[in-house]
Amino acid sequence: MRRSVIDRRAGCVREVRDDGPDATTDARGNGMEQYRGFLMLLARLRLDPRLSGKVDLAGVVQQTLLEAHLAAEQIRAWGDLQLAGWLRTALAHNLADEVRKLHTAGRDVGREEAMEAVLTRTSDRRGSWPACEQSSPIHLAMLQERLLALAGALARLPGNQRTAVELHHLNGYSIAVVAVHLGRSEGAVGALIVRGLKRLRVLLREDESG
Repeated sequence: MRRSVIDRRAGCVREVRDDGPDATTDARGNGMEQYRGFLMLLARLRLDPRLSGKVDLAGVVQQTLLEAHLAAEQIRAWGDLQLAGWLRTALAHNLADEVRKLHTAGRDVGREEAMEAVLTRTSDRRGSWPACEQSSPIHLAMLQERLLALAGALARLPGNQRTAVELHHLNGYSIAVVAVHLGRSEGAVGALIVRGLKRLRVLLREDESG
């Protein structure tokens, strides 16, 4: 199957072959799939929860990885930290593009104003991303490794547990806000978070020992 991909370096749209998740595994000669879970986590953290289910985050991540495939020659010479920074920037552009599509899908004035507020929030949330550009290279390398491990472990949690943990502990939302988002009581959300964190610790320990 072929897919239209925005080549931001050339400023045009290109057609590339997309045969599924493995289509980008040769972008650096050693595989890009290790970053899929990492990018999914960043996309979930950056997207306003009110747009959950309305934006195809898997598609946004795939678009980002395909753009990395187009930039294979440039990326091949980079270290992991530089690559991760490039991927974060590309993901931010692609996610903002998808939110703008929702913004332009309808022209109801009230809906348009609400969507503009969400778009602004989504575009301005760099501070919530788990990365620190001022940190030392060693610290960033350790952080990068931990984020990859965290992303993989979070992806294995049941959906509501993962959402509750991410919204409360990574996005900083109160349990009351998370409860409204999930349509559950605060007590139920608290239980989800406790079970999610317990399972997350087990998964991280298993990954470290493995």
